[in-house]
Amino acid sequence: MTVILRRVNRIVLGLVGLLLVVGGGAVLAAGFDLAVPSWWPWWGPSDVLLSKADRYRWRDEGWWWPAVIAALGLVVLLALWWLIAQFRRARLAEVLVDTGDGEGATVRGRALETVLAADAAAQDGVARVRVLLTGRRTAPRARIALLLEPYASPGEALTSLTDEALADVRTSAGLASLPAEARLRATKHGARRVT
Repeated sequence: MTVILRRVNRIVLGLVGLLLVVGGGAVLAAGFDLAVPSWWPWWGPSDVLLSKADRYRWRDEGWWWPAVIAALGLVVLLALWWLIAQFRRARLAEVLVDTGDGEGATVRGRALETVLAADAAAQDGVARVRVLLTGRRTAPRARIALLLEPYASPGEALTSLTDEALADVRTSAGLASLPAEARLRATKHGARRVT
């Protein structure tokens, strides 16, 4: 899905950019009184984009302004959807597992996330774990958020995450490597009273 979104993104940006460059160049050419094609609606520097007659043409029609507002609203919604899609992190749907026989098997990305989270949560001092697999199905990447208990050692938690949980998932999925980004936070706790 990420590859498709990237391709669509590049195609849409390329088409919009091409349209803006061609349209802007043609308007500039007409504005500088250069030669423009015969079908071009603007002829020279004194020509306007919309004449007074064009501006008032549909004004008295009851459907005109609702149609204009609906079209502009649709353009705004599509632009917002596109903008939000740029910041969304794509979750990996499946991981390709090498079975050793020349074929391959796929494992659901959420299943690997669940296994990795369960292994990491079983460590001493880990209160909560969130795992997100990203990347390509042949080269996944893990983003891990560990919430540590107040008494936990961040170094030990990171070492056991790397040596146990990540190593187990990497071995079981037959991956050569599993790059991971771990973010560690401590739970909030009240001060202890010493008497």
